[in-house]
Amino acid sequence: MDINIAGRTITIEQGDLTLKTVDAIVNAANSSLMGGGGVDGAIHRAGGPEIHEECLRIVAEQGRLPVGKAVITKGGKLPARFVIHTVGPIWRGGRSGEASLLGSAYRESLLLAAANHLETIAFPSISTGAYGYPVEKAARVALETTREFLRESSSVRHVTFDLFDKETLQAYERAACEARA
Repeated sequence: MDINIAGRTITIEQGDLTLKTVDAIVNAANSSLMGGGGVDGAIHRAGGPEIHEECLRIVAEQGRLPVGKAVITKGGKLPARFVIHTVGPIWRGGRSGEASLLGSAYRESLLLAAANHLETIAFPSISTGAYGYPVEKAARVALETTREFLRESSSVRHVTFDLFDKETLQAYERAACEARA
């Protein structure tokens, strides 16, 4: 599914983020940036030691990455040139600022892509795995934040939501259709 926003495109598809040929993929990281399970572990494994070494350097220089913030590393062995690492919120029932923090994770990632003059970026569904954020709610935040960003002028021309499974894909497609209505 493609959505046109001010001459830019959002694509929603199912796939493997580690195989995506784009300027940057986004890693749903933990605050230590040391890899883990899910998307984070897959990106670290596929990208090789260069990503891990850059993450070690970043943490040594600035400490753990706060929720809602983002940093960038090279892509290592990945087809993507860069990896933007961001930390999404843990779901605590929706009354602890989760939507704002999740929106910030997407916005900070997009701002970092624009600051590095990148045109194409691919996201997973941030915080919906081990962090327990309900996919339907997360999809709405992700898409609205991305739409708002793409309405502004920046180098980012194409944003892909590259989703791991059919259920997550369908949730994002429903959120996109709801926003159009």
